[in-house]
Amino acid sequence: MTDLGDGTRCLHAGLPEPVPGDAFLPGPVFAAPYHLDPWQGQGSSPNGYGRPDNPTRRLLEAAIGELEGGDCRVFATGQAAITGLLLAVLRPGDTVLLPADGYFPVRAFATDVLETIGVRVVFVPTAGPYPSLEGVRLVLVETPANPGLDVVDVAALAERAHAAGALLAVDNTTATPLGQRPLDLGADLVVASGTKALTGHSDLLLGYLASRSAELVGAVTSWRTVTGSVPGAFDSWLAHRSIATLDLRLARQSANAAAIADLLAGRPDVTGLRWPGRPGDPAYPVASTQMRRMPGVLSFDLGDADRVGRFLTASRLVAAATSFGGTHTSADRRAQWGDDTPPGFVRLSCGVEDTADLVADISAALDAAGPA
Repeated sequence: MTDLGDGTRCLHAGLPEPVPGDAFLPGPVFAAPYHLDPWQGQGSSPNGYGRPDNPTRRLLEAAIGELEGGDCRVFATGQAAITGLLLAVLRPGDTVLLPADGYFPVRAFATDVLETIGVRVVFVPTAGPYPSLEGVRLVLVETPANPGLDVVDVAALAERAHAAGALLAVDNTTATPLGQRPLDLGADLVVASGTKALTGHSDLLLGYLASRSAELVGAVTSWRTVTGSVPGAFDSWLAHRSIATLDLRLARQSANAAAIADLLAGRPDVTGLRWPGRPGDPAYPVASTQMRRMPGVLSFDLGDADRVGRFLTASRLVAAATSFGGTHTSADRRAQWGDDTPPGFVRLSCGVEDTADLVADISAALDAAGPA
């Protein structure tokens, strides 16, 4: 379906062939064991036991795989997907490059787990500079990075990684497969939290991996099977249903981000504004050529923690909550979660509210928050 528009692809992704009397998207299949053939036993059907086998989960994987352009495996959470990737691919003595400005729990996992089992971990800022990749097993980047929103040229980094014999994995959480397709840019794997904008209704946890390499997909599948980090049938069904509106949600979220970035850029009481879609942003030159659409996430600094609290209290439309990509606009002060950010640093995730309402509310809340 690559010749169709984003909205059409999202709406039809992963759906089975139409059968008169059947639902567009079949309901979730709740099962631990399935009936086996009394003689042939396991292997006589695609379903033997619920941990490795579930038809609802396979439909979701087909949908995400169509959007990312690879073979997909879904996990219980984004963190399960990314740690599964790291542990399925890396061995003692390997070297991995991770983003110094990426998702904090991944960096914590690297120091608390990977280093203790003999994996050498090197942290590199998303925007670089990158060291020599000779001897590196895996390079993992998050672009745009969370929460600082820097970007990296995926195609150029893939060329460097492959020349050195390394694999490149791209965390596509912030961009989503409608914002960029890392596998098309040369990445070996794509990993993401489907909890965020992909499903976008703030009501489920999900992660996924996708690749065009049968060997890598096989390793990840084996890891998931033995560790059991699978999403349930109902969450898989909810996720697949939610993907149908991804194009519509992203369009409004991106438009809201553009309008709020314009608002914040004109306020002297707001500093450190970052949004990759804004000309003049350090990420814009790469993002504007690499990405098909800009995310609904931006960041800025309100000076101190108290002012952030006053801003969130005064706002009627911005919820104080972590995570991003949901239909409701939300914001959080990232330092409280362990990110290496100033105390007044805010990550704001635009929802699908009317743009004029959101701009007016944020402007009034900033006024009410007063100076830092």
